[in-house]
Amino acid sequence: MPQTESPAQSEVKPSRPAPLSPRERKMRSVARKRETHSPLNVFIHNSTKQKLDEICRESGLTQAEAIERLIEGNKSSD
Repeated sequence: MPQTESPAQSEVKPSRPAPLSPRERKMRSVARKRETHSPLNVFIHNSTKQKLDEICRESGLTQAEAIERLIEGNKSSD
């Protein structure tokens, strides 16, 4: 015989907010990143970009990490 729950036994769970859409998640992610990073959009020669891609592939770095290391390396040699 099924047991019925009394109102005291059943608890009302707080409703969860609706899940964020992919666009909303991306916007929040970018907003968090902008707190500690600055965007950089540059045009470089195709051959230079190919070299950067090769460096990143060989070293396992992202382009941002490779550029940051280049800049930090030059800063220490001043």
